Amino acid sequence: MKLITNKIALNGTIEVPGDKSISHRSIMFGALAKGKTTIRHFLLAEDCLSTIKAFRSLGVAIEVSEHEVTIDGASFSHLKAPKESLDVGNSGTTIRLMMGILAGQPFKVELFGDDSLAKRPMNRVMLPLRAMGAKLDGKNNSEFAPITVLGTTHLKPIEYTMPVASAQVKSALIFAALQASGETVIYEKEKTRDHTEQMIRQFGGKITTEGLTIKVEGGQTFIGQNVTVPGDISSAAFFLVAASIVPHCEIKLINVGLNPTRTGILDVLKEMGGDFTIHQGESDVSEPVGDIIIKTAKLKATTISGEMIPRLIDELPIIALLATQAEGTTIIKDAAELKVKETNRIDAVATELTKMGAVITPTEDGLIIHGKTALKAAKVTSYGDHRIGMMLQIAALLVQEGEVELEQADAVNVSYPAFFDDLKSLS
Repeated sequence: MKLITNKIALNGTIEVPGDKSISHRSIMFGALAKGKTTIRHFLLAEDCLSTIKAFRSLGVAIEVSEHEVTIDGASFSHLKAPKESLDVGNSGTTIRLMMGILAGQPFKVELFGDDSLAKRPMNRVMLPLRAMGAKLDGKNNSEFAPITVLGTTHLKPIEYTMPVASAQVKSALIFAALQASGETVIYEKEKTRDHTEQMIRQFGGKITTEGLTIKVEGGQTFIGQNVTVPGDISSAAFFLVAASIVPHCEIKLINVGLNPTRTGILDVLKEMGGDFTIHQGESDVSEPVGDIIIKTAKLKATTISGEMIPRLIDELPIIALLATQAEGTTIIKDAAELKVKETNRIDAVATELTKMGAVITPTEDGLIIHGKTALKAAKVTSYGDHRIGMMLQIAALLVQEGEVELEQADAVNVSYPAFFDDLKSLS
């Protein structure tokens, strides 16, 4: 696919699609609650549709229209054994959280996905779930999908220190803990996105969080809710960066989720000299939202590391592009988790932006980016990774001569099917 290049300015207002993490969880909690759940501004993208498909296979009635999703909740105790293996596509969130849910069910299920998903590590979820009494096995006794889960209605509570900072792992354990007999205690390595904890409360459950310690009682029940999904700040990030680095831009992004566990990119933009303002909006009590107005700015380099990383892990590819247009050397470290995303994002970012003239050195746990550098036309690839594909389109806006051709451009459908159309609307 040939990308948009040499865009003089981007101006206008857009509403980015619903938050992917919250969309996944709203389906899960709606399915596990008693009564009806209605979800508005749901992300109708491939990953979230995989979650809907999985729960339909488990006997949950889910209706999808252009404007809302309606779920007739089944509760934990009324899920049914599927007639065939569950295909979760490219969705790491679906497979990992489903492992936690299925750990407490009295039947066997196989979970599988695409080639990219089959390379992602699953022991981080499988090992603690085994300690709780479930049986999980990967392909040829490995940690890789397909994963077979044989659950039990007698899950044991555990006390578990997480070896990685991962909201997916944490959420999988919470879903299992909700089905255990007693209190499970989870110690996080770093604070990660807390949408699961927030949604437990919204659906009438209880969870205790204090610092990095989470306590969950088993045997809880949930009641169906009306959920409005805020705009995904991870999708907004591409326009936040585009407006910052393309000359003469001003973009307004409306109804963006501003959960503080997710707003690391705004902190980085502020540190680098970004020019933006936020207008807080009315929202669901558990998830703050607001409008962001952002303009072109002169940027300076920074260092991104430590507890900041989980708050912007999905935004690091586009932040790397941002850094190529900042004065000085930006260092990203403590981000080895990038290696086990949809692709090895450290290598993918370095390789593809280097093709376009950026000066980037990959490291074991991050990137060293030298700016400010002009970008040139090249043939690039997303590696089937939606965030790499969208990052490369924003990079192409800076190319003055020639064409940028993106292979596997359809990867953006995983999280943002209307991405290219929304970008064109800002011309």
